[in-house]
Amino acid sequence: MLGELHGTREMPQLIQELVQAYVAQGTPLHLGLELPATENARLATYLSSNGDAAARQAVRTTSYWRTAGKPHDGRRNEDTLSLIEAVRVLRAQGHDVQVFGFDQVLPAAQAGTGARDAAMAEALRAHHATLPSDGRLLVLTGNVHAMRTQPEGLPWPPMTALLLALQPYAVRVDARSGEAWACAQHRQCGARSLVAYTGPSPLQKTGTDRSYDLQIWVPRFSVARWVD
Repeated sequence: MLGELHGTREMPQLIQELVQAYVAQGTPLHLGLELPATENARLATYLSSNGDAAARQAVRTTSYWRTAGKPHDGRRNEDTLSLIEAVRVLRAQGHDVQVFGFDQVLPAAQAGTGARDAAMAEALRAHHATLPSDGRLLVLTGNVHAMRTQPEGLPWPPMTALLLALQPYAVRVDARSGEAWACAQHRQCGARSLVAYTGPSPLQKTGTDRSYDLQIWVPRFSVARWVD
């Protein structure tokens, strides 16, 4: 379970490296991305395609991926699409790897109730149940959803805290410097400079009240490329 700051170029690249490392070992892999599950049929069609221009257009021109003129939290970007393309290539080479979205679009009345975290946890639990005995589930999600414990100020348990029976390994990935995409109040979204970090990395946590099992800082984050 990798917790990220949304909207960076580096996180999809890191996930791609992890995917390639798993498949090089012959490990069956399910990659869960915090994308709406409503995109899964299109993703499956694309992963089975030859990746030509028509196939790429069919994925990238849905309303979800178009960001022009509307606020978004950074998940809809070219770098994530490049990650999905890398998975398609690995599948075409015969590797046992899948990618799916697990985010659940719920009625507005359920906002602020914890229903979304619960629904995402249930979606991941269902995918985990389909893994072969030697398979792995690799998940990229926002850093709060990746927390093992309920943080102060959040009225409900985050997604990963609802999955402890599956023994997740939660990793928070930050950067020592750079920028990420973030939304402030009233959906004011944009590039935000990160507070510089000069401390040790990685930091391993073992306490029973730990939020993450591991926290790492990469050298730098940069803002993702948006879909035209």
